[in-house]
Amino acid sequence: MVQALRVDKEDVMTCLIKGCNFVLRNIPHEVFAYQKDSDTEFRFQANHPNIFPYLLVNIGSGVSIVKVETEDKFEWIGGSSIGGGTFWGLGALLTKTKKFDELLQLASKGQHTNVDMLVKDVYGGAYQTLGLSGNLIASSFGKSTTADKEFSKEDMAKSLLHMISNDIGQLACLYAKLHNLDKIYFGGFFIRGHPVTMRTITYSINFFSKGEVQALFLRHEGYLGAIGAFLKGAEQDNPNQYSWGENYAGSSGLMSTSPDVYPMQRTRSGTFDMLEMDRLERPLVNLPLLKDPSTYIPDTVDLTDDAMARKYWLTCFEEALDGVAKRAAASQPDSVDALERAEKFRQKYWNKLQTLRQQPFAYGTLTVRSLLDTREHCLNEFNFPDPYSKVKQKENGIALKCFQSVIESLDSLGWEERQFALVKGLLAGNVFDWGAKAVSDVLESEPQFGFEEAKSKLQERPWLEDSYSQWLERLKEGPPHKCALIFADNSGIDIILGVFPFVRELLSRGTEVILACNSGPALNDVTYSESLIVTERIAAMDPIIQSALKEEKLLLVQTGSSSPCLDLSRLDKGLAVLVRERKTDLVIIEGMGRAIHTNYYAALKCESLKLAVIKNSWLADRLGGKIFSVIFKYEVPCK
Repeated sequence: MVQALRVDKEDVMTCLIKGCNFVLRNIPHEVFAYQKDSDTEFRFQANHPNIFPYLLVNIGSGVSIVKVETEDKFEWIGGSSIGGGTFWGLGALLTKTKKFDELLQLASKGQHTNVDMLVKDVYGGAYQTLGLSGNLIASSFGKSTTADKEFSKEDMAKSLLHMISNDIGQLACLYAKLHNLDKIYFGGFFIRGHPVTMRTITYSINFFSKGEVQALFLRHEGYLGAIGAFLKGAEQDNPNQYSWGENYAGSSGLMSTSPDVYPMQRTRSGTFDMLEMDRLERPLVNLPLLKDPSTYIPDTVDLTDDAMARKYWLTCFEEALDGVAKRAAASQPDSVDALERAEKFRQKYWNKLQTLRQQPFAYGTLTVRSLLDTREHCLNEFNFPDPYSKVKQKENGIALKCFQSVIESLDSLGWEERQFALVKGLLAGNVFDWGAKAVSDVLESEPQFGFEEAKSKLQERPWLEDSYSQWLERLKEGPPHKCALIFADNSGIDIILGVFPFVRELLSRGTEVILACNSGPALNDVTYSESLIVTERIAAMDPIIQSALKEEKLLLVQTGSSSPCLDLSRLDKGLAVLVRERKTDLVIIEGMGRAIHTNYYAALKCESLKLAVIKNSWLADRLGGKIFSVIFKYEVPCK
């Protein structure tokens, strides 16, 4: 017997605000400003920790204007009956076109000046006294009163869209100024990423506010009410206790501005077809040591802006794709459908890359991090959560056998010589990165390639970025650090022969250590669960590590991330609490993904070390170095 479906009715405005607050807090690069005449039309905003107050202009059949002051405090302050329904209804009467998206398509091809009367049509040029440009619309559809001709559907649709968008923009601006608000978000599924609408609203708000108020658009404008309704329905589970992330494998991104790109997609209803969110079991928060969380940007290069870098990295990921699919299939030799699933993964990720070639703004700001994360999401979709699991187990076993001899060699050195050997070991360990093609090719073809061989690959000093002398001076002259937070990178030689000897030296100096590893797998990066096993094995061999664990001077934590990169604004809350409790005064970030692709320019409140070996020749060349050039960046905050 089929159970009856119960439908609960929720207040539409409450759902709308809940949904808007949710996307502003949880979806990176959800918000963007539109700049038609700039190189980058979509200018995405970083998530700000304080989203209130703001004005939400919800454009549906009509327009609702809501002032939002806190999570639960909002007020409907005005609106208009002239909205999306007006455009659709009048558009249907004028053009005989019944479908909303077809009207937008007509408008994109039209020339509104054929229908609209401009200031220059009235005054013969600009109206200098009032500061009005000659190209400003003086009267929407004004020419239809005098012209003895038929106007095209395209021109009428464009004029109508301008008329309604201008009206909404001016109304929104006036309400924003009346209530002293400088942020206006537009929602409601009327805009749909359509460039004419966004350009007109942006121009209108900028014109009437004299640049004091900013028009901001949402990638998921049409989902606000639905998300709010879901959150209302899930209140018993307290959805606010979790953090959420956009799943790039399941979500379809912001559509192209060009009607000629993927025309079949333009016929579907909306800017995007699907939004998929992952619920993370633990809340994510800012690293307390960030100097200014409101201005922190994790990514070093914006590929949406940098066309040359974008072309290179998209090609790089395309060329690596067959190898990743092969590795995924090989990781599950007992599965009868592994090859089939690996091929589906390959096709899906390839299609994502092609979309991003045409629409780099599809998922917000395009970065190396987002490309890596999209690949991980696609692997997970086809049930390849950890393609490098067997590789990591093998490399951990090999490295553990060498640990004692590496420690004995280090302990035989004088203090200053040992400090350099420790840093060199940390850098050599970082060479073992299966995510870098130059390295994976060597590891595939030369199984004997090991720790000493990696050391020989390193650039000689002076390094590409070299503040080792300052670091050595700090160790010599300064007191021991209270507590060091280390973000580990790869399994195997990296963590066992590179990171742990460095940890051991810090512990010997009297510094407590928090070792942070990924919560979930990504490439051959070490995970928290793997670090527990590795640390237990090392503690059985080394009394310093064993004692530090017992006395809780060495603490292992998870980052909350499953990415090869690192976003310091989305870290596990438990890690943040520990950082505060232990009065952490040194942060060490290692690896290309965490210290170069992200966080290269991250400003912290405490001392920091950013270390990496550049394993990509294009990136090395761009930074002025060669492959296996070294980054050793020791930074002290300004007092």
